Amino acid sequence: MKLGMVGLGRMGGNMAARLEAAGHEVVGYDAHRPDSPVGSLAELVGRLEAPRIVWAMVPAGDATEQVVADLAGLLSPGDLVIDGGNANWRDSVRRAGSLAERGIGFVDAGVSGGVWGRTEGYCLMVGGDPEHVALARPVFEALAPAEGGFVHAGPVGTGHFTKMVHNGVEYGIMQAYAEGYELLARSGLDIDVPGALDAWRHGSVVRSWLLDLMVRALRESPGLEGIAGVAQDSGEGRWTVQEAVERGVATPVISAALFARFVSQQEESLAMKVVAALRHQFGGHAVLPETGDTRDGAGGGG
Repeated sequence: MKLGMVGLGRMGGNMAARLEAAGHEVVGYDAHRPDSPVGSLAELVGRLEAPRIVWAMVPAGDATEQVVADLAGLLSPGDLVIDGGNANWRDSVRRAGSLAERGIGFVDAGVSGGVWGRTEGYCLMVGGDPEHVALARPVFEALAPAEGGFVHAGPVGTGHFTKMVHNGVEYGIMQAYAEGYELLARSGLDIDVPGALDAWRHGSVVRSWLLDLMVRALRESPGLEGIAGVAQDSGEGRWTVQEAVERGVATPVISAALFARFVSQQEESLAMKVVAALRHQFGGHAVLPETGDTRDGAGGGG
């Protein structure tokens, strides 16, 4: 097939390369790269034959909104837009409705695989009308691993909703590994922590690709030197918790992992300052203003 790929960053560029390796022809465009294969969205659309398929792989939010709006004015009835970014599922439903008024199809595709997807394949969680998904199915099959990894999750919005929950689960798994690592490292028992984690990769019920990547990171930097202890929340974990609250679904692990990321982004925690102050008030625990540290007072309680 021949399709357009808007956004040739770490994900879009590798996806385009995987598609081309599978025999598809990709017309790429990236407004932020001087070596962009074409110079504009209009040129990209002009290089495609009907029914045109354009895959947007740009950051969620304003960038995606602008690309979809621009494509709405360039494409024709029967054409298809695929949004592979981490957009909010509600935005995807709205964008699909807007494009449908012009006779243009829309598919929301949650994509997981990171920089390894080019060789290992991508997990694809797709939402859209059956005829639109069928139109692009050869593309999805080329991107996914041979053994599976593709699901038509349901109507428009379900692809990005599924990817949102996927990323929320990812938050929880990563946090559990991180906490386990810290407990082993600070045990005081002279544990071979990298060796222990490496052993978990074989036969253990907690083995996973994320654990493989953790061991790989420790091999590259055994003491995690030069890595700041800050983890941004990219949005999907926050959305997952919000959707869970709306539906009355308990997600304590995902919520705790999200809040841990919030704490990591603070140079100093105001909440812990309050905790320290309260401990001083009720128990006489000494407070060290320079470090925010605390030490137990002689008569402390609680």
